[in-house]
Amino acid sequence: MFALDLTEKRKAELCNSIAEKVVQFRLSPLAIMMIETVKPLSFLGNQLMVFFAPMVGAFTSSPVYEEMTAFFEERSNLEMLIQKIEEVEGEWIKKEKETKEARKKARSNKRGRRK
Repeated sequence: MFALDLTEKRKAELCNSIAEKVVQFRLSPLAIMMIETVKPLSFLGNQLMVFFAPMVGAFTSSPVYEEMTAFFEERSNLEMLIQKIEEVEGEWIKKEKETKEARKKARSNKRGRRK
């Protein structure tokens, strides 16, 4: 499978799923730094994934590994992934602030009723 075999829709789905997992585990800064660091070596990493594909295939028959191999072949996909991680993290931070404000408001309403 080559990078050309992945549709733009599938690339976006892969990018979104990776970004959501990274943000879920709160590894955004580390992930962005690592991606930026290895971006010049992305093709080499892709070839390493191709090399290990038969060994990985012995443990799993998931087509996701092949798709990820194709995804990491192009540097533009890595940049898209970084942007998506930043976007998802921004949404997550916004939700966290809203949740904290709602809790704070609920506590202050509770305290007001007790008096």
